[in-house]
Amino acid sequence: MKLHELKPSLGSTKNRKRLGRGTATGQGKTAGRGMNGQNSRSGGGTRPGFEGGQMPLYRRIPKRGFTNIFATKYSEINIETLNRFEDGMEITPELLKELGIVKKQLDGVKVLGGGELEKKLIVKAHKFSKSAVEKIEAAGGKVEVI
Repeated sequence: MKLHELKPSLGSTKNRKRLGRGTATGQGKTAGRGMNGQNSRSGGGTRPGFEGGQMPLYRRIPKRGFTNIFATKYSEINIETLNRFEDGMEITPELLKELGIVKKQLDGVKVLGGGELEKKLIVKAHKFSKSAVEKIEAAGGKVEVI
């Protein structure tokens, strides 16, 4: 079998209904919308979530908590991802962004202590977890808070 010989299996595809193309088609005149009413009109119908005037679900459900829009959000990176760099290299958030390790810098970069570090590195970031600082210094590296 070749690519140009591929066909959908029998009965799996149907032609779409062509609405409003004359009475002979069975879908002429009102085009399956019925006689009158809101849904027969162009642009008719209700907005999503409308329940005919009944209190809609999204308003019946209790709301809890809030989101602090001033909270600082950090891009997080584990220590094991730093093993790809060479010994003695200086690692900055700009370098991490350039290499695609960090997608967005957000309000800064935080280094977490997941995994093991085998290289001696100088790491510059906005925040570090305690375990990350211990592991970087145990490997003979340096930690600099920006």
